[in-house]
This record gives sequence, C-alpha cells and structure tokens, in this order.
Amino acid sequence: MAGTKDRFSQRHPFLFGVLMIILAMALITGVMAFFRALGWTPGSLALSGDKIGIVHVEGMILDSSRVVRFIRSLEEDDSVKGVLLRVDSPGGSIAPSQEIYAAVKRLNQVKPVIASYGTVAASGGYYASCPARLIFANSGSITASIGVMAEFVTVADAMEKFGIRPEVLTTGKFKAAGTPLRNLTDAQREQMLGLMQDLHDQFVDDVAEARGMERARIAAIADGRAVTGRQALALGLIDRLGTQADAVEELKKETGIEGRAAVIEGPVEERTFVQELMGALKIDLSSSLKQGWSFYYK
Repeated sequence: MAGTKDRFSQRHPFLFGVLMIILAMALITGVMAFFRALGWTPGSLALSGDKIGIVHVEGMILDSSRVVRFIRSLEEDDSVKGVLLRVDSPGGSIAPSQEIYAAVKRLNQVKPVIASYGTVAASGGYYASCPARLIFANSGSITASIGVMAEFVTVADAMEKFGIRPEVLTTGKFKAAGTPLRNLTDAQREQMLGLMQDLHDQFVDDVAEARGMERARIAAIADGRAVTGRQALALGLIDRLGTQADAVEELKKETGIEGRAAVIEGPVEERTFVQELMGALKIDLSSSLKQGWSFYYK
C-alpha cells in the first residue's frame, strides 16, 4: 500500500488545488444552469409571497436580449407586484434601446414600473426607461441628451500620402457611405443626415408619448444637451428627485406591500465555465470591442 507521501495531493498540492476548484465550479455552474433552465433566479427562491423586481440597465446598451428576457419573466410572474428599473447607462445603440423601451412600456401596462437613475441615464438610457410610471433621479444624476450621433474614421487622405489608393466597388452610390477607405460625398452626407433625422424623430415621438407631453416641448430640448436631475425635473423629463431607496418605498406604496419586500433582481450575468473559473481564481481578463461606425443615442 502506498504511503501518504505517494498521495497525489501531497506530491502536487498546487495542481490538486486547481483540480478541486475546477470540479467545484463545474458543480456550481451545473446547478445554476439547472435552476436557470427552470426559470428560477436567486431572488425567487428566497421568500414566498408578494415580491418586487429590480431590473438593472447598466453600461453601454449594445444588446437588449438579457434585459428584455428578464423583464418578460417578471411580467409573467404573478408574485411580482411591481418593478424598479435601475438605470446607470450613458446610452448606446438605437434598436436595443427601443426594444427595452417597448418591454418597459408593455410591463407598465400590467404592473407598476418605477425608474431610478444613478450616476447617468442619458440618451439611450433615458429612452429605454421613459415609459416608467414614475421616474426618480438624484439631483446630480445626468440624464436627457436626446439626440443621435454617428461617428467613423476616414483614412483615405492618409493612405494617399503613402501612395496607397484603395478601390471600393459598389452597386449604388450610397452603399459605401461610412467606409474608412473613402471620404463621404455630399450626396452620401445628405442621405446619412436624413437617416439620422428620422431616427431622431422616432426618439422625440416616443419620449413625448411616454411622458404624456406635447411633442414640441420635447423637440425644443432634443438638441443633445445633457441635464442634471434637478434640471430634468423642471423640464418635465422626470417626476421626482430621490434616491433608489425613495423609489423602492414609492413602489411598495403603489403595490400595497408593507414592511420588507422580497426581491427578484437581475438580469443574472450569464458567464461561461471558463469565466466562472477565472473569477474563482481571481484572474482578471480584459477584452476589446471591435466595431465599425454606427448610430448611437448619445
């Protein structure tokens, strides 16, 4: 019989520790995946009875799928009596902002939704949340910034200085608008500005409808300006000055919940096994986002 000195754990303690962490993370990831497949979240398992949901909209809005799915799950959960939409976002892409807008609008028709703004809820962040029944912001929150921006880099002139002349073949004069290999023509610039104006008009229309305000009032301040929470209150873009705690208390009044409320909070970040493992080992991984030009609510 081999002695204790021959045990793998003693001969290779570091490798043995890593293997144990991998096995533990595999087990935890499997259990979490099982619960998510059943539609359960950590908050939904905590307490029975009436609950409130908290939806986080954070960072650049480049994809709406996780937020929209979570909003839909709260809509279908009869135990959730109201929802707090916590926003801390400078904006993002247009279509995802519109999808969250539509999901919030639909949810608010079923159960009360109150928005609470953190550091910033501007442009797409404001757009996505403005259908809420009430909007709370701190006096120093930055919001509004109603407008559309497109940005891209053109390197055609720089390439010509090095004797490089790229050829861009298209089937129409507008097809290559925005390529970094060719400067915009006057016609392309006019066409792109027309496209942006239509997107801007959609933004103004939706904010005016959600806030129950005359379109002209929204259009007058839809010049891209950012405002503080206090200024937004004076302009009618929000309803009250207050913290997240104030918004939660108002939501409890709206739903008739007394005392401490059970909470379902999300959306839960979906991470791969490798990401879970790296997190357990406290290893930070950085990534870069590769993208070309695009339109943004900023």
